[in-house]
Amino acid sequence: MGKGKAKAKQVKGKLKETMGDMSDDKRMEAEGRGEQMAGKTQEAAHKTGEKMKRPNK
Repeated sequence: MGKGKAKAKQVKGKLKETMGDMSDDKRMEAEGRGEQMAGKTQEAAHKTGEKMKRPNK
């Protein structure tokens, strides 16, 4: 997954968390936090992959 899709997942998760908080839906809040963490993990994996592709100078 690319960096852009990972960021989009984080934003979607934040929106879901906020909507859950506003509607007092704890399950939606938790799902939103989970999506944010998944997006952050995917972004970190992407960054690590990019670093491994670059030759050391």
